[in-house]
Amino acid sequence: MCGITGIYSAKQGQNRQALARLATEITDTLSHRGPDSSGIWQDPDKPLALGHRRLAIIDLSENGHQPMESASGRYVITYNGEFYRFSEIKSELERMGVSFRGRSDTEVILAAIDFWGLNLALQKIDGMFAFALWDKKDKQLHLVRDRLGKKPLYVGWAGQSLVFSSELKAIHAHPDFKPVVNRKALSAYMRYGYVPAPLCIYENVWSLPAGFRISINVEKITPGANLESLMESYWHHLRVLEEQKQKHRSKSESEIVNEFEALLTTCTRERMISDVPLGAFLSGGIDSSAIVALMQKISPKPVKTYTIGFSESGYDEAAHARKVAAHLGTDHHEHYLSAKDAQNIIPLLPEIYDEPFGDFSQIPTYLVSKFARQSVSVVLSGDGGDEMLGGYNRHVVGPRLWRMMKFTPRPARLALAKFITSTSIEKWNAMAPGQPRLGERMHKIGGILGMKNQEDIYQNLVSQWDSPETIVSGGGDFHTLATDHEWQPQNLSFAERMMYWDALSYLPGDILTKVDRASMAVSLEARAPLLDKRIYDYVWTLPENMKIRNGQGKYLLRQVLNRHVPRALTERPKQGFSVPIAEWLRSDLRGWAEDLLDEKTLKEDGYLNAPALRAVWNEYLSGRTQHAPKLWTALMFLTWKEKWL
Repeated sequence: MCGITGIYSAKQGQNRQALARLATEITDTLSHRGPDSSGIWQDPDKPLALGHRRLAIIDLSENGHQPMESASGRYVITYNGEFYRFSEIKSELERMGVSFRGRSDTEVILAAIDFWGLNLALQKIDGMFAFALWDKKDKQLHLVRDRLGKKPLYVGWAGQSLVFSSELKAIHAHPDFKPVVNRKALSAYMRYGYVPAPLCIYENVWSLPAGFRISINVEKITPGANLESLMESYWHHLRVLEEQKQKHRSKSESEIVNEFEALLTTCTRERMISDVPLGAFLSGGIDSSAIVALMQKISPKPVKTYTIGFSESGYDEAAHARKVAAHLGTDHHEHYLSAKDAQNIIPLLPEIYDEPFGDFSQIPTYLVSKFARQSVSVVLSGDGGDEMLGGYNRHVVGPRLWRMMKFTPRPARLALAKFITSTSIEKWNAMAPGQPRLGERMHKIGGILGMKNQEDIYQNLVSQWDSPETIVSGGGDFHTLATDHEWQPQNLSFAERMMYWDALSYLPGDILTKVDRASMAVSLEARAPLLDKRIYDYVWTLPENMKIRNGQGKYLLRQVLNRHVPRALTERPKQGFSVPIAEWLRSDLRGWAEDLLDEKTLKEDGYLNAPALRAVWNEYLSGRTQHAPKLWTALMFLTWKEKWL
């Protein structure tokens, strides 16, 4: 796992030594992503420099050093990620006469591109990756991001220079870069709590979407050109889904469970290959428990597992994880944290995430990564189970509500919604003392009742601010792949459509961004077996009832887990991985929030609608509504602004 950067300067008479120094400075901003070594490569004829910071995981020798040239000398690559089945491709190439000097997957990727060309090689490469490939012959710079978006890649303009990087801080470090907020991206951020690709929070910078590539002829590109128009998918989610759906055939449940367990075991085994210490995150939930169970089945010794706990009721998963670890016999490590420990992370978040990022669980994800990094360099996680197998509450609740709503006149639904939301969260909670979050759920349902169709319901369920145009000054319309009509699937159930939309946007934009930045901030590599391409392909061949059954998601994964862990240890309501931000904003964090939400400062900045935001804050403090996710989204933007603008 590494950090990659690069610069192509269109300035006349660009000094070669100055470009090398600048490339080094920019690359070193990513030293946390690659603390083991660094490298700069310059083209002898063009004002192009590629940079690399290395976290050595496979082949720790100098044979894995980057940027790396291909054996033919035509290509140079700076690569971030892991190519899990590289030994298979290596063997195939060796049978065709290709020789190798080391054991790194980077060398195999270069050899594959040399032998087959980039287009065909991309169909063979499977893993998590982002890389830049310089073609000396055609003078083309190719930027590529993995199929599901595990690894990030940004590209944009700094004056007359084209700059790309794993993280925005490297682009920001270019002296010609002018940080101007993209108001469309800010609107998207306020809606979702993350900036969806291809948008970026800065003007003239883009995030390459998952499964996309961009090829730039540096001799023809005009500085400042819109790079989004050059992006193209090399692995099209919708076409893959449709192809896999056609492969559906009737099988017995036991046959499906056996096939899935065998496939997931293979994906897990491949991700356990490492030349450095390896462990796993364990929350005690379905996803991480299943991965750890398979790891322990494969491993000849106890797997190192890591959990953090909190004293706040309803947020501590450590006890659940401890029981699962004891049953499986892992080498378990847990660390309890106070509210103060978690709150001390908040000032670091803008530096860690670079863009505004509003997911509460960014805090515990960073903390568990930091804890694990004390003894391992690689961890496996359960990420992907929810999106692949219908694990979010919305996958169950959304279709249920739609079935109830669609035959009820909308005026009646709007009246009911008004009644629900006019009753405060505190009153709803008082009606059911045993359900502490009833009020939140009722208000969410109230917001859904007025929706017109399935698309609107989904957007409501994944939105922080339902109407970002009311809160962002000068915000504009935006689109994502999940809202693009050309990317919409046909003949899917509502639940399956939501899974598809999640995989297209929420998974790379929120979940994988959170894990990548949190883990790489402490130089920890995180691998996710459930995000293997073969898993994605396989689950789309299955009927919905193998994913969601009897009002419960992840049915298939539960059947696999039940073979290794007693149901009583893992079967409980979905909890999520979070911290009690809602409570903290009314107590420990109130002063911090008040400072950021100062109405005079908000008006002077001109980014957010000060009166509207203050009204939401005051409503929240009164206890009449639950606005913590909305407010955290706004506060994370304001904290980011203080750091980067």
